[in-house]
Amino acid sequence: MKRQQTGFTLIELVVVIVILAALAAIALPRYINLGTDARIASVNAVAGGLRSTVAVVQARYITTGNNAAVTVTMLDGTVVGVNAVTGVPLGTAAGIGSALQAGNAAAPVDGYTTSFAVPAAVTFRITPPNTANCQATYNGTTGAVTTNVTVC
Repeated sequence: MKRQQTGFTLIELVVVIVILAALAAIALPRYINLGTDARIASVNAVAGGLRSTVAVVQARYITTGNNAAVTVTMLDGTVVGVNAVTGVPLGTAAGIGSALQAGNAAAPVDGYTTSFAVPAAVTFRITPPNTANCQATYNGTTGAVTTNVTVC
């Protein structure tokens, strides 16, 4: 008389557990790094926002037709300080800070520490690490935006 098996043997259960543990050991390190990837993506997004803001302010400056002006008034009434002739927003709170305005021109990007110490180079550092290795830098003279995301 043959007996019918009604469950899993101990060896089958151990094999399944070992396979799941091996998969977790391989996959887990990949997902642990998501925080760093998110911070890098955030810095790149801020850099993209800065570039777009410069383009919009310059377009508004050009459409006014006065290339000697040192300010430009945006459609919502925000006054942005710009470089004469080029229309590039200044690297100040009244320049790029006002153009990015999120209710506070001195801190225009939520979750970032903004340094307006040098008017020609404004840094936007993501708040959790707040290091020079995780930032976007805006040049108020040329309108160029660079990122440094070596260690976020």
